[in-house]
Amino acid sequence: MRSRIIGSLAILAGSPFTTAISEIRNPAKQDRYTSGAVMDAIMAKKQLTFLATWEAQEAAGLMDSTLYPSYTGAGPVLCVDGVAQVVPGDANNTFRCKNIDFYDFKSHADLGSVTGEGSSTWGWTSPKGREFIAIAQADGAAFAEVSPEGKLIYLGRLPHFPTADPVIWREIRGYKNYILVGSEAPYHGIQIFDMSKLVDIDPAKPLTFSGLADLTGHFKKLPVGRTHNVVVNEELNYAVAVGAQPRTSECASGLIFIDLSDPSKPTSLGCAAGDGYVHDAQCLVYRGPDKAYAGRDICYGYNEDTLTIYDVTNKSTTNIISRTSYDGASYTHQGWVTDMQWQTMLVLDDEYDEVRSAGAGSKQYPITYFWNITSLEAPVLTGFFRNEYAQCIDHNQFVINGAAYQSNYGAGLHVLDVSSLSTDPTGAGVSEAGFFDMYPEDDTLPEGGAVAFVGTWGHYPFFPSGFIVVNTIERGAFVVKRSNT
Repeated sequence: MRSRIIGSLAILAGSPFTTAISEIRNPAKQDRYTSGAVMDAIMAKKQLTFLATWEAQEAAGLMDSTLYPSYTGAGPVLCVDGVAQVVPGDANNTFRCKNIDFYDFKSHADLGSVTGEGSSTWGWTSPKGREFIAIAQADGAAFAEVSPEGKLIYLGRLPHFPTADPVIWREIRGYKNYILVGSEAPYHGIQIFDMSKLVDIDPAKPLTFSGLADLTGHFKKLPVGRTHNVVVNEELNYAVAVGAQPRTSECASGLIFIDLSDPSKPTSLGCAAGDGYVHDAQCLVYRGPDKAYAGRDICYGYNEDTLTIYDVTNKSTTNIISRTSYDGASYTHQGWVTDMQWQTMLVLDDEYDEVRSAGAGSKQYPITYFWNITSLEAPVLTGFFRNEYAQCIDHNQFVINGAAYQSNYGAGLHVLDVSSLSTDPTGAGVSEAGFFDMYPEDDTLPEGGAVAFVGTWGHYPFFPSGFIVVNTIERGAFVVKRSNT
C-alpha cells in the first residue's frame, strides 16, 4: 500500500490563489464556467462513463442487481489484515479496508428499485433513538431502518415525482423529521416527505408511498423543475436549491432560497444569482473569529472554479463576501467546515482535478484542500492532502468531531483525521484514519483504482450509533462502522 502524502502550499497575498471578486485570471477559462461548458462536459463524461460501464456489464450479463446478493449473515464482518471477507474466497465480495468493519448490504433490487443507479443518502433519528435512512436511486428513494445490530430493514420507498423521469442525479437532505428530495429531472421539483411515517411500518409489509399524494409539501418554483442539489440551514428554517438549470434563468442557477417554516407550504424567499451556478453549498449561522459577520447567515458556495462565500442574511439579493480560486481549479465540487460552532477552517474537494491531472491532482490521486476562513473576506488555501491509496475521483465529504468522512467513488468511503487543522492549517498533521473500499472491481489496476465515476456516490455518517450508510451506484447500500467505536 502506498504512503499518504501531505502537500503544503505557501500562499501569499497577491498570489494566484487569492483571486479577488473583481479579478478574472483567465477570461476564456472563466467564460467556459459561466456558460456551463465545463459542467456540461463533466455531465457528458459521467454519462459516457456510465454508458460504457453499463454496456460492458450488459454484454456480460451483469446488470441484474440481484447478482450482488444482499448480506444474510448473522453478524458483522470485521476488517482483518486489510480486508473484510464478506464472502470468503469471492474476490467480488472481498473489500479492502482499514479500521472500518462491515455490518450489512442490500442490493438496489432488494431495496425495491427497478432501475438501481444509487446516488445520495440521508438519515433521520427518531425521538426514541431509532435510526432511519433514505437511499436515493434513479426511480426514487428507498427507506430502511438501521437496527441496533447494524442491519438494514427495508420499509418501502418514495417514487420520483410522477411528472418526472428517472434520473440518477437525486439528492436528499434532512430538515427536522423531514427529507427534501431534489433531482436533475425536469418537472420534478423538490419533494418534502415526513420520515416519521416510517415508525409504524411493519417490515413484513413494505409500503410504497405516492410520489405526490403522500408528500408533506412540494416546492415547484424552480425554472424547469430540476435542481442539482438541496442544502438546508435547519437552525434558520430554510433550504436552498442549487444548480437549478438553466443558467439563463433569473437566478442563474445560483442560490434559490426556500422557506421551510411550514413544510407543507414551502415558499420562495428570493435568490442570489451574482456568481452564477452553484454546485453545492453549506449555509450556517456564522460563529467564528471574523467579528464583522458574527451571527450573520453565511453560505459557503462551491461554484465550479471558486470558493464563494455569501452573506445571505438578506435573501432577496446577492451579497458576495469573497470569491477565491486556486491553482488547478477544475470543478470545485463540495466542502464542509471543520467545526460549525467555530468556523475557522473548511475542507474542499474538486471533482475534476484528478480527471484533468491538474494542480495538486496531477498524479490522479484524490485531493482534499484545506482553507483558512478566519477572514471571510480573504480565505486562504493553506494546504492539501493527497491520498495515495488508489487513483480515483473524490466526491462528497462531511466533518464530524475532527474526522472528514469522504465518498471517493471507486475507492469507497475514506476517513481523514483533520483534528490538527485548528492548530496547523497546512495539514501536516492530517492522516488517514480508515477506509472501506466498496468497489473491488478496480483493485487490481496498476494504481489500485480507476479515475472513473463508479462505486461510492454518497454516505450518511451522522447517526449517534456510529453506523454509516454508504450508497453505491451499481450495487446498493452498505452499512459500515469505524472499528472500536
